[in-house]
Formats: sequence, structure tokens, C-alpha cells
Amino acid sequence: MSGDLSLDINIKEPRWDQSTFMGRAQHFFFVTDPRNILKSSKTLEDARVTVENYRLGVVKPGLTEDELWRAKYVYDSAFHPDTGEKMVVVGRMSAQVPMNMTITGCMLTFYRTTPAVVFWQWVNQSFNAVVNYTNRSGDAALTTNQLAAAYVSATTGAVVTALGLKSLAKRLPAVMSRFVPFFAVAAANCINIPFMRQRELKYGIPVTDENGNRLGESVTAAKSGIIQVVVSRIGMAVPAMGNLVFATPLCCALFPQKSSMAVSSLEPDLQERIRQNSPHTTTIFFNKGL
Repeated sequence: MSGDLSLDINIKEPRWDQSTFMGRAQHFFFVTDPRNILKSSKTLEDARVTVENYRLGVVKPGLTEDELWRAKYVYDSAFHPDTGEKMVVVGRMSAQVPMNMTITGCMLTFYRTTPAVVFWQWVNQSFNAVVNYTNRSGDAALTTNQLAAAYVSATTGAVVTALGLKSLAKRLPAVMSRFVPFFAVAAANCINIPFMRQRELKYGIPVTDENGNRLGESVTAAKSGIIQVVVSRIGMAVPAMGNLVFATPLCCALFPQKSSMAVSSLEPDLQERIRQNSPHTTTIFFNKGL
């Protein structure tokens, strides 16, 4: 049963123009709003029902466009864009600010002994691993063994790298040593993200045409998406902790979540398959993850 609200609103896409940085920033300010983690299960479920019903052409009587968009952003903050599953709370981008502020505060407080440094680096990289897996691209699940191996590889590699770079600070001039924590975070992200999303690098991620029709899976698109995410995460580490509330959405907005790539840049076998099945398609689209 349809209500009075038009069914022409495209809620498959964000409300603002994603081809501009400002449009992406507006989008991510809503998606990463820390208040979203306080939403009750009922509120999240109501938002899911509203969004999914609207996509099916069913509109709740009296629903306004603003209410629809509010439901859409509550939905986007808690449900994975590819699988539709509810994401674990600490892995949602809306948890980035409170979780990072807490962990960073502890890392700055408990830094005098090596065991304390190792513990809080492990906590930090474990949190990053949860975020990286939760916001992965694609809809293929990892087995328990694959997930465990990815977690151990990601956290161990990132912690060892961070500690190794931290030890360099003792042998560098004071001015240079101040930048070591940043480089440690950057290097750890370069290790953690690819390890937690290694399945994408092996099997590829879904690519679609402009209408969302699935064309296949691409490793090339996966590499591009992961590189963009690494750059965005490193950018989040640049501002001071007090600016995290702004850094998270602004750095997420550096690249569109729905990224694009020329068909000619894909793997040769996938190019051939697309030419056969969708000869007019010259550009593919994919979810890069967050």
C-alpha cells in the first residue's frame, strides 16, 4: 500500500552529490555521527523496515521526505551496504570518535613501560581489525579460521611495526621523534587493513554498472578501494585527538564510498566478460569500504 510520499526518491544513493568533496562530507557527517551508536535496537529496526519497504514501493502513511532520509542515515550507520547485516557496534564508523578518543587517551597515559605499550598497541590494533572487517567491501563471508588468521596477522604485524618505529624515536632528534607516533600509525594501517581484507585481494569485490547490476568480481577494484581506505585512515591520524569528531567524516569523504573505474583498467578476463554481457558499459562501480 503506497502513501502520499513520492516513490521517485533515490535512497540507494546518498542525499548529497557524491562527486564533490562537500557532498561526501555532508553524507559522512551523518553516517559517522557518534550519537548514532546510542540508537536503540527498535529505532534501528524501524529505520531498516522504513528503508527496505520504501525500496519495495511500500510507504508508511504520513511519512515525509525528511523522515525518510533520517531513517536512511540511521540505517546506513548500522547496516552493511553490501550484506545488509547489522554491524557490531564498535565496528561502526559512528563509534570511531568515542573509541579512538578512549584508546588514544589510554595510549598517551600508559606509555612508560613496554608491557603497557604492547597492551595498548594490541588493543588499538584489535579495534582497527574489527573496524576494517566490519567495513569491508563485498558480501562474501570469511570462515572462522580465515578470520582468525587475518586477525592474528593484522594485529601482530601492526603491533611489531608500531613498536619498531617507536624504538627509533630514541635515536632521532627531538623534533623528528615527535613524528614517529604518526608514522607508526600510518605503517600499522598499511598492514592491518590489507590483512583484514585479504579475501578481497585474493578473490575480488563485486563491481556493477551505473544501475547497480552486478558484472563480476575484480581484484583490481579491491586494490584501488583498499588503497583509498588506507589513505583516509592515515588522514584521520593527522589532526589532534580533539578534532577527531571532524577528522573522521572529512577523511572518509576524501574518496566516494561508491568508487568507479574504467572497464579498460580491470583484469583482462573480466573485461572480456563485461564486453560480452554488457557491451555498452565503459565504467564500473564498487563499494570501496570505509
